[in-house]
Amino acid sequence: MGPVEAFLRGMAVTGRQFIATITGRGLVTTRYPKVMREKPQRFHGRHVLNRYEDGMEKCIGCELCAGACPARCIYVRGADNPVDEPVSPGERYGFVYEINMLRCIFCGLCVEACPTEAITHTQLFEMSTTNRTDAIYTKTELLVDGDGRPNHMFDTDRFADFDELAKADGWMRATAPQGRAAYEGRVAWSDSAGVGVRPPERGQSGLPDEAVGDEGDAAKSEGADG
Repeated sequence: MGPVEAFLRGMAVTGRQFIATITGRGLVTTRYPKVMREKPQRFHGRHVLNRYEDGMEKCIGCELCAGACPARCIYVRGADNPVDEPVSPGERYGFVYEINMLRCIFCGLCVEACPTEAITHTQLFEMSTTNRTDAIYTKTELLVDGDGRPNHMFDTDRFADFDELAKADGWMRATAPQGRAAYEGRVAWSDSAGVGVRPPERGQSGLPDEAVGDEGDAAKSEGADG
């Protein structure tokens, strides 16, 4: 193949892509933001602070999430619960909670470190801002309402899919401890208030029925011993 022929073949590829772009036919790209792609179940999007079913806050102000954060983007300060009107079931609650989204790398280590499953990811991806101050999410924006519905910093954001934000428990716990199929379908995380509660993930499957039965009996035995 000579240089001229190779050049013409290359330009033919470019020309076909150019025509496809102009006509809108044969494109493999998504017409974002008119069309949103379906995100994986464990997608790491914007964070939320969850509540229990009775409306109490799950955060106890332990600061473990801030300690586990490799980007140092989380700032937490706990305070003693009011005796008459406690905010959380524990002795303390998260009095101050801030996340600097400009620093966050969405690794999910804060979710793994939380002992009460207070902080989880949603599937919301659209978080662009025009200044640095708006990128710092406070407890006001992070904490869900009493019915479990999350708050968005910009209610008029035309690019945000609020249905994705409503999936408050976007980061799911594994429902099969140590990969045992006997735990398939079991809920392994605490209930959340209203919106965002999602069904359990499917655990590993494919083991023979007798193996599942044996492990199920073993699981029951362990539960009784515990």
